[in-house]
Amino acid sequence: MSTHRPICPLPDLLVSQIAAGEVIERPASVLKELVENAVDSGAQSIEVRLEAGGIRRIAVIDDGSGIRAEELSLALTRHATSKITSLAELESVDSMGFRGEALASIAAVSQLTITSRTRDAAHAFSFESGMTEPVAAAGALGTTVEVKYLFDAVPARRKFLRAEATEFGHCIDAIERVALAFPEIGLRVFHNERAVRQWLPASALQRISDVLGSEFNEHGIEVNAQGGPMSIMGVTTRPTAARARADRQFLFVNGRHVRDRTVSHAIRSAYADVLHGDRQPAFVLFLQIDPLAVDVNVHPAKHEVRFRDTGAVHRFVSQTITQALAGTAGTHQVSQGEHGTTLGAFAKPLNGGAQTFTPRWNPGAQAAFALREPASNGLDQPGAWKALYQPLDDSHKTDSTRIDNHETWPLGRALAQVHGIYILSQTSSGLALIDMHAAHERVVYEQLKTAIDAQSLPQQTLLVPVVFRVTEKELALAEECAEQLSALGFELAAAGPQSMTLRSVPAMLARGDLEALARGVLRDIEHVGASRLLTEQRNTLLATMACHGAVRANRQLTIEEMNALLRQMEHTERADQCNHGRPTWVHFSVSDLDKLFLRGQ
Repeated sequence: MSTHRPICPLPDLLVSQIAAGEVIERPASVLKELVENAVDSGAQSIEVRLEAGGIRRIAVIDDGSGIRAEELSLALTRHATSKITSLAELESVDSMGFRGEALASIAAVSQLTITSRTRDAAHAFSFESGMTEPVAAAGALGTTVEVKYLFDAVPARRKFLRAEATEFGHCIDAIERVALAFPEIGLRVFHNERAVRQWLPASALQRISDVLGSEFNEHGIEVNAQGGPMSIMGVTTRPTAARARADRQFLFVNGRHVRDRTVSHAIRSAYADVLHGDRQPAFVLFLQIDPLAVDVNVHPAKHEVRFRDTGAVHRFVSQTITQALAGTAGTHQVSQGEHGTTLGAFAKPLNGGAQTFTPRWNPGAQAAFALREPASNGLDQPGAWKALYQPLDDSHKTDSTRIDNHETWPLGRALAQVHGIYILSQTSSGLALIDMHAAHERVVYEQLKTAIDAQSLPQQTLLVPVVFRVTEKELALAEECAEQLSALGFELAAAGPQSMTLRSVPAMLARGDLEALARGVLRDIEHVGASRLLTEQRNTLLATMACHGAVRANRQLTIEEMNALLRQMEHTERADQCNHGRPTWVHFSVSDLDKLFLRGQ
């Protein structure tokens, strides 16, 4: 039989220890709160000193505005803060901290000391948890917060801490996020009295490179867009640089590092057409939005936010990233690294200025690859994909008398077909090597999407219908989804208990492997379901159609057909990626070729 216990208020210390369970998980949590307080103080320089991965000691020293002596004791009181004074200020808060819980929670599970000096004070004052009044101390302008022996008084929490090296790694992750969010602030980090990190004040793009290394310089696409009350800037990486893990994804909303499903889904949607399998893009993105349009008071540790209009945020982010990816067509080159040839970024370095996004070929890339080429053959016009399937007459051939007509072609002029797979093209600055199937697959895919969106997908009736064997399940599926298949340009009919007749296909795929095309479409329909066929899973099906409809390896192309493909690539968004995320072409500059043959050395 349980004993009745009276209801009574909890002691302040126990309340703070309970609150610490929500805010303080490990040394990195403490470090995050202390450094964010330093940022809010207006600091221009922050120094972090750690011992034993932050378990034994964390000290954060800033040169901010400081705390007045009479306010030091209040700083360790729960729900005491200088950041907000009303609900209206909470709803529009733009500081990193505002809850007034962090310092009290930290003090409840450690030994905490604050030493601070304001600009108008003759000297600094120091206050420690358990004291009644601050005492005079030596100290420069700003604040030093020292936390020792974390969780020593709470053994149940202490046993969950990991090894020193692990906790130190988490601390570095936390300080890197702050360094990315506030590039104008200089930061130094010491561990066991040894300097381990230093970042000088820099531009946002330079700080990204300084913190995360060369990956974003080599493979980064600069993002910079404004949309009404929202703006977004930062860097995302090319699909070819995608990673197996999502460990290089940083989102900052009004300077606060957060995890948000709306933005994450928007970014995944933008990459859906160009990422292979479960690969993940790397990005550092800064979303600025009216503070009134976002609720930051969702999680005690402030890891999450809630947008007032999630749909508008999703559309803005998805469209911006989609445009950024579309604007990078043809910006890859092959460079000679220390260990051989590697695929790198041809676009200008990230600190070279803002990227201009265009729905077609990037003008900045045209200048780099410009080469004069005849214009009279009409292969640069929409619909020129047909040239891949029929020979051209002699009037369309390239000859030396028609080179000087001031037309420039970013992907240059085709020279030859290599092993039935690649097209070798000469550009004004070197050589381009194009994966014939992958490139045409992207061209056909984008053509299909445009035609479906415009409800103008031309259908071609086959002169000789294709009959092939199927299972009873496939036969029933084709009959059930006849209307959806017709909208995609297919006419399929039963030809027997286990056979089917293909009578018409989308016109632009009529020269492909028709039986494989039909089987692939049926397989996709079975996988995604008929109800989702022309909605969110539509592009998956179109990608399958494009793959089967694209020119196959070992098909011999004429020079005119190769040039037709190059011209079509130049007018196709995302032409530098196939539908599976692989690059469609690479570029060797003349200097790369010189290095291969040791010319000039």
